[in-house]
Amino acid sequence: MTAPFGQRLADAVTARGPLCVGIDPHGALLERWGLPDDPEGLARFTGAVVDALAGTVAVLKPQLAFYERHGSRGLAVLEDGVARARAAGALVLLDAKRGDIGSTMDGYAGYLRPDHPMAADALTVSPYLGPGSLQPAVDAARRHGGGLFVLARTSNPDAGSLQHAVVDGRSVAQVVVDTVRAWNAADASGSFGVVIGATLPELDVDLTGLGGPVLAPGLGAQGGSVADLRRLFDRGTTVVPAVSRDVLAAGPDRAGLRAAAERWAAALAG
Repeated sequence: MTAPFGQRLADAVTARGPLCVGIDPHGALLERWGLPDDPEGLARFTGAVVDALAGTVAVLKPQLAFYERHGSRGLAVLEDGVARARAAGALVLLDAKRGDIGSTMDGYAGYLRPDHPMAADALTVSPYLGPGSLQPAVDAARRHGGGLFVLARTSNPDAGSLQHAVVDGRSVAQVVVDTVRAWNAADASGSFGVVIGATLPELDVDLTGLGGPVLAPGLGAQGGSVADLRRLFDRGTTVVPAVSRDVLAAGPDRAGLRAAAERWAAALAG
């Protein structure tokens, strides 16, 4: 059986540092790279990023939507990219933000199956149909050694309109964190994490005893910095900082992509 995602993530961070690089091939970026906004351009973009970074970065995070918009040919590109990235030693976090109930959620959780054509190490999920809606994904993660990152306290401007709502004395965001804490307490694998934006003005949830990692998107072009990570998170928290545009803007030159990632890795290690 595959080692639990929490263990594999800890090993990858020890060997490569904590940096997660997003793979976000939106149309404007493809154009900036001089590539057509079609499956061929998508394949050239994805190949360049994977070739440049999968051998050195701990986590690559492809955004599924940018591949889905090209239909089956786009998904075929991502299938190839995910397999190549994992073969080169990177963990792949599929940024899908899926959330549903019952057999539908079980279908989405299929990305964690080792026999899935796009088998990933971990998956982002949304809890807003209720914590119990994610149980099929939790079960799949435990069965296959995968991981989940659950949207908890995001930093988009109107996130607080839902995430600050109070339920039985706790904010919705805190309920999400507490739910993930309970999942980790049940098996101590550390495979279940939360998503908390790196650009929040303050950390308004209690992460004590979470037992799993925090994915912190928003570094670089979105305004987040290494100083923000240190301001928001205690040293005992396992933080996976995510950067996309600041690295991808260095392409299509592979050496440029690698150098940009190395600059962020050095800043995080400093």
